Order: sequence, then C-alpha cells, then structure tokens
Amino acid sequence: MKIFVAKDAGYCFGVRDAVNLAYDTAQAYGEVYMLGTIVHNERVIKGLSDVGAKVVESLDDVPPDKPLLFRAHGTPPELWEAASNKNLKLIDGTCPLVTEIHQEIKKLDDEGRRTIIIGDHGHDEVIAIAAQVKNPIIISNIEEAKSLRKMKMAGVVSQSTQMIENVQEIMNVLMEKVFDLRFINTICFPTRRNHEQIKELAINNDVMIIIGSFTSANSKRLAQLSLERNKRSFQVTSANELEASWFKDCDSVGISAGASTPDDVIEEVIVRIKEVGHITEKEKIYE
Repeated sequence: MKIFVAKDAGYCFGVRDAVNLAYDTAQAYGEVYMLGTIVHNERVIKGLSDVGAKVVESLDDVPPDKPLLFRAHGTPPELWEAASNKNLKLIDGTCPLVTEIHQEIKKLDDEGRRTIIIGDHGHDEVIAIAAQVKNPIIISNIEEAKSLRKMKMAGVVSQSTQMIENVQEIMNVLMEKVFDLRFINTICFPTRRNHEQIKELAINNDVMIIIGSFTSANSKRLAQLSLERNKRSFQVTSANELEASWFKDCDSVGISAGASTPDDVIEEVIVRIKEVGHITEKEKIYE
C-alpha cells in the first residue's frame, strides 16, 4: 500500500502565522486573551491554552495589563473600536488575505453597489467581512441566490475557503439577477491549491483520508470534494479515529488536511496508516 500526501495539506500561512503569534505573545506576556478560538481546531486550542492563551466571551474579561489577540478570521470594526477605547494592547492575527477581502468589499460599497458575500451564515470570517459595510447580502447556496430579487448594481466577494464550484453556481444565477455585476474572486490561493490537489488524489487513490476538525468549514469542504469523487473518503480529527477496515483491499491512500490542522496531527495519521498497512517505505508527496 502506498501513501500520497497533498503538498499543501494542513496549515496555510495565515493560520500558521496566527498560531505562532499567539504562542509568542503568551510567552512574552505570560498570558494572551482571545474573543473566540483563534482557529477551528480543538487540539490547537488546547495547546495554546496550556501556554496561557485564554478564550474569553467579552472585552470585560480581558485584564487591563494583558494583550488581546484578534484572530485569523478577522474582527468587526466596532470590536476594534471598543477594544481601543478600553486602551487594551491589541495584537492583530488577522490573515492578510482576509484583510484583502475587507478592503475589496469596501471598494465595492464605495462604488454604490449592493454588496453580496458568498459564504457560510454565522461563520466567523463571514461575520467580520459583513461588518465592513452596511446591509450586505450573505448567500451560502444556489437556492438562496435564486430567491433574490433583481437589482441594478451589485458587487460580490466570497469567503476565502469557499469551493469554486459553489461560487460558480451562485454567480451563474446572479448574472441573471443583476444588470451591473462585479465579482472579485477572493477564494484564497492556499484553498484553491488544496482543493485542486484533493480532487486529483481522490480520483487516483483507493481510499482518501481528510484530517481536520468537524468545526472547520475548510476541512468539511475538503471532505465533501473528496467524497464526491471517491466514496471511500473519511474525515478524522486524529489518528485514533482511523479504522483498519477502511483499508481492506487498498493499494493506495491519499491524505489531505484542512488549513487549521497542525503538522504533528498529520504525521500521527501517516504513522498509524503505515502501521495498518505494514508500510516501511517513505510516503510520497503529491506534487
């Protein structure tokens, strides 16, 4: 049995930078506080908690002498203002590519367009994008797009981890709904690369393993893309969840992981699959 690992599996640079920033800040100040989890991965959050990174519910829970870290998904402007008014030390862990989406949707709004966000309702990143302008429309699927009334001018951005297939389907509908439509493709390039790789891996391998938290929209999308192409696709959060029966009559295994999955978790899954498949050779990295 051979193992093929997606080259871009796991941490994207934005998540890696935010997690490292949280560790460094906790070390420098003894503690660092966050309004919500910095990334959607339980193991990462536990590791950060152990070194003094604490998740709190409100600004009132942050001691005045400790820093507040704004997380990778982005933060609404009113929260920035409220934190600044309390004279808290602010550390910005926002992914640069998410910051670009904030800038793009504000440009569309300045052009007088009705702003539309293709993304998951209630997701932290989408909430922060929506907070950059007044009264944006959030669309998560083609059915919601079809229910929109026709309009003269609109501008569209997407959540950074959306699947291109979902965005294309929605845009096809919006092209019939909006006379003057401007679309900015804000799916981030790490997401696009990972999606492309998992599609090919799913077609060319007997079994697919996707590693990532079930609270991570990014990981769940990878699993969906894989399952659409390979019915023997399984999402796990750790090596302990692997079942030997999945690898029966299996000659090759493809592995990928969500953008919030740390390297050590991926390596533990690879080691466990090697044990199950009695593999001694080094796994191959999919290029």
